[in-house]
Amino acid sequence: MTSSRNQVSTMLKQGFISDYFLSPPQPQLDPTRPTTPTRSTTPSPTLFEMMAEEQTRDIRPSTELHTRIGNERVEDRVARVLSGAPFRNPGEWGLGFGDVKLTCRARDGFSVVMDVHREVLVGRSKFFREKLGRRSGAHHSVEICECDDVEVYLETLVLMYCDDLKKKLVGQSVGKILGLLKVCDALKFDDGISSCLEYLEAVPWSEEEEERVISNLNELHLHNTNEVLQRLPLEPSTSSKIDNIFSKLVTGVVHAKDEKARKEMKTLISRLLKEDNKSGSDHSYSHSKLDVSKETLYTICHKCLTSLILCLSEATSHDENRGIMSEIGRVADNLEWVVDILIEKQISEQFVQLWSEQNELAILHSKVPVMYRHKISRITAQLCIAIGRGNILVPKETRCGLLSTWLEALYDDFGWMKRDSRTVHRRLIEEGLSQIILTLPLSHQEAFLMSWFSRFLEKGDDCPNIQRAFEIWWRRAFVRQPVTEPQLQITVCDYPT
Repeated sequence: MTSSRNQVSTMLKQGFISDYFLSPPQPQLDPTRPTTPTRSTTPSPTLFEMMAEEQTRDIRPSTELHTRIGNERVEDRVARVLSGAPFRNPGEWGLGFGDVKLTCRARDGFSVVMDVHREVLVGRSKFFREKLGRRSGAHHSVEICECDDVEVYLETLVLMYCDDLKKKLVGQSVGKILGLLKVCDALKFDDGISSCLEYLEAVPWSEEEEERVISNLNELHLHNTNEVLQRLPLEPSTSSKIDNIFSKLVTGVVHAKDEKARKEMKTLISRLLKEDNKSGSDHSYSHSKLDVSKETLYTICHKCLTSLILCLSEATSHDENRGIMSEIGRVADNLEWVVDILIEKQISEQFVQLWSEQNELAILHSKVPVMYRHKISRITAQLCIAIGRGNILVPKETRCGLLSTWLEALYDDFGWMKRDSRTVHRRLIEEGLSQIILTLPLSHQEAFLMSWFSRFLEKGDDCPNIQRAFEIWWRRAFVRQPVTEPQLQITVCDYPT
């Protein structure tokens, strides 16, 4: 027994065991006092614990450090709010000493205690009027627990002491105003609610802030939000309204006088339509996708086609006029843009049929210098790419008619088209043209590909290179075994009854 006591005593002296009775007791914290950083007093670590701590110091997570820094920042912000609060400097504001001890306590335990004035609280807030209005006595104590943001609660209390709330709110962010609005609603501070809503109505919002405004107002269910929500759609837009606006926009683009502005607005409208097709009703305030009617789009197409025919007719009946010639490219570019919208909305099948029937336009096209007319062939290339990708499904008669009417024109213009590498992708055109030819009956494949073979030998790089399609056709026609149609066989059996 004596030997064991000596061993324990030796280990105590060397620091391997801590003596609980020699360690000072931990102080008891007063929960009613504001939290301040304190240095905790814990039992002295043993030598073994110190060695273990030294080994793990480099890999210890920094959660405690971040928490302490975060609390310090909260305390700093709270201190800034309190430094200018009227209830902290009652003498400067002509107020007496506060008669209500108010405690705001956050979810993490951080709290602030302050002496405020019952007369102000009861006069501005229905919440405090219900809590303090009927109570007698000189002093009262109120505690607000589990605050989401102590700083915002304090700022709301400061607002209760202000006569001009709007002036106090100037310069605040939309996020801060939404936080104040939520607390004002919780404390039933009507003047604060009205001032926050007036501020939100007057200031611009970013798209991210707009989502937050809508979410918060829907959550709070306030009755006087009409002024704020007037800048947002409160009900679905009708199809007639959308068509009317879209028609005006496209007409404006088609007849724009400034070329740079025309291109920018084309890009803008196309992007908005594509975003709507992808996201549609994902927005919390959207009721339906933007639905421009097929009739409106095809009316615009027919107008562009008519303008294009008139331009070509005028160009071929007079000597070369640069104004008319440049107008041909402009009108063709407008039509290409509208066709792209049709393809994006998956309603372009009717236009393929319409374009394949433009024999008069194809004849006029051949009479205009290639430098002015080549943009017309971009429409043919655009359709070939979409059909080759399977984005447009039309009967073989329509596909064949499209190539019969416009393929020679595409060959003639290809040299000029590929010079404009910013808008024309040669490989896409060649791939689309190959695919559309290979979807035709074998006899039509032979006719189009033999014609291409002669043209390619003549023009070389200024002709689309679709030799891959030529190889496939060759194997189909001469290498592979003919495909025999299976015969349907029906066998009738009698079963005994």
